[in-house]
Amino acid sequence: MITENQYFDGNVKSLGYETAKGKSTVGVINPGEYTFGTAQKEIMHIMEGELTALLPGTTDWQSIKAGSNFEVPANSSFKVKASVQTAYLCQYR
Repeated sequence: MITENQYFDGNVKSLGYETAKGKSTVGVINPGEYTFGTAQKEIMHIMEGELTALLPGTTDWQSIKAGSNFEVPANSSFKVKASVQTAYLCQYR
């Protein structure tokens, strides 16, 4: 089953699906700054565009470019900034 998700007044949209390893989403983030929370570990792959991320336990924003990824532990939150539309794949493990 494919699910549709929409956050932040439609500025972040994704399609969710299940694999043998768990849930994943693929989506697009419009320019802006957003705070996400997660109950599961997340591995976020940037497919196109670029994000700046403030990850749990850090005080410095990190640039995450297309072809790169970052991990967020379960039961935490993180912030991202996008200056251009950015496509991502997020795996929940």
